[in-house]
Amino acid sequence: MRLKDVADSASCSESMLSKIENERAIPSLTTLHRLCKALNLSVSTLLSSDVAEPWTIMRPEQRRTIGHSKAAGSEGVLAEILVPSAEGRLLEGFLVVIEPGGHTNGTLQHKGEEVGFIVEGQLELTINNEKHLLRAGDSFYFPSELPHAYCNPGKTQMRAVWINTPPTF
Repeated sequence: MRLKDVADSASCSESMLSKIENERAIPSLTTLHRLCKALNLSVSTLLSSDVAEPWTIMRPEQRRTIGHSKAAGSEGVLAEILVPSAEGRLLEGFLVVIEPGGHTNGTLQHKGEEVGFIVEGQLELTINNEKHLLRAGDSFYFPSELPHAYCNPGKTQMRAVWINTPPTF
């Protein structure tokens, strides 16, 4: 697949792909998801370790973060990996942090299911063009095949535990 084909499939420029490849730019979660979809990979495949134990213990200082608070495409959206994907695992987990006004750029759609719990703040979750305002203590579930997007309409940071199956990020 040519660079132009990947860029076109992921709705980003060849220049941006080059910057990402050469570690001069950090892709947003949305861009990363679209790139992996274009390459028929999951984001977790790119980030997973070679050897996986049948269990995972992650200390705060060991967790990797994907996304970027000011990345083009998903302003203010970060995901801290709680349960990394690995060969044979059926799910992955994140602590998603969205700054006030942070959002995905457009909708996402992929195979699987998602479940989450809002720890603090507010999340506006759009599923199949229907908006839902969630607050601390609320939880959600939806099939990932439905078009979905999210943003933080509040004035404080939103934090949610977010689980995907199969691993898609």
